[in-house]
Amino acid sequence: MLNANVSENLVSRTRGTGKDLVLLHGWGMNSGVFEHFIPLLENEFRVTTIDLPGFGENNGVLPEEPYTVASVAKMITPYLPENCVVAGWSLGGLVAQQLALDLPEHVSALITIASTPRFVNGPCWPGIDAELLAQFETQLAKDYGKTLERFLAIQAMGSDTARQDMKAIRQSITAWPSPAEEALKASLALLSSEDLREHIGRIRQPTLRIYGRLDSLVPTSGIDRICELHPQSDTVVLPHASHAPFISHPQQSADIIRQFLVATF
Repeated sequence: MLNANVSENLVSRTRGTGKDLVLLHGWGMNSGVFEHFIPLLENEFRVTTIDLPGFGENNGVLPEEPYTVASVAKMITPYLPENCVVAGWSLGGLVAQQLALDLPEHVSALITIASTPRFVNGPCWPGIDAELLAQFETQLAKDYGKTLERFLAIQAMGSDTARQDMKAIRQSITAWPSPAEEALKASLALLSSEDLREHIGRIRQPTLRIYGRLDSLVPTSGIDRICELHPQSDTVVLPHASHAPFISHPQQSADIIRQFLVATF
């Protein structure tokens, strides 16, 4: 682990043996979302999960500075195993990219799952409609449960197993502590404000980017743009997956990650 001063300790969990692989979850979630995915990896990898600050078992720990991708990455840094692979799903993928940029000697490889350097759409950049994110922010102030339920529905949209996917995500995350309201609001704002596009070309670690062709939050129409910005990365698109391929297609996702890491190391 890296040495750093932190005001409060984050909780992390580790299972398995082998090359260190860190999994970071997405918005509104917690590490419970990987409950059924980890067993597919733990025989070959030492898998560590870290709830993002304000979420899950770390719901009582928030950055002392403004809640940004950089401040979240800074808080997670002390809990990363040496020479680890960092894999982030959705919002966790933003944090994973920041960690790869900040720690080129410590993060040995990067994997993003249904993620992007910029989530909101803009000129020549496909993404989430800004008005939709604004609606989520308004709804979040009124009813977290309904907001999360709608967000889950959008994540599974298009997948052949959408109903089962939603049920699996819901069951996994509700078994863990509820997120802090401040973290929910601040991290949702990140999806509108954070933009790593001009930086990802500096990522030198081997990188794998996994997408779902049916994903409405990270549309495949934007993949070419990401490839232009980070041409060194490898890209895999699962044809029948949406925003949570490791839930709808767990074995296929695990095999893709395994093949990438075997080829890399």
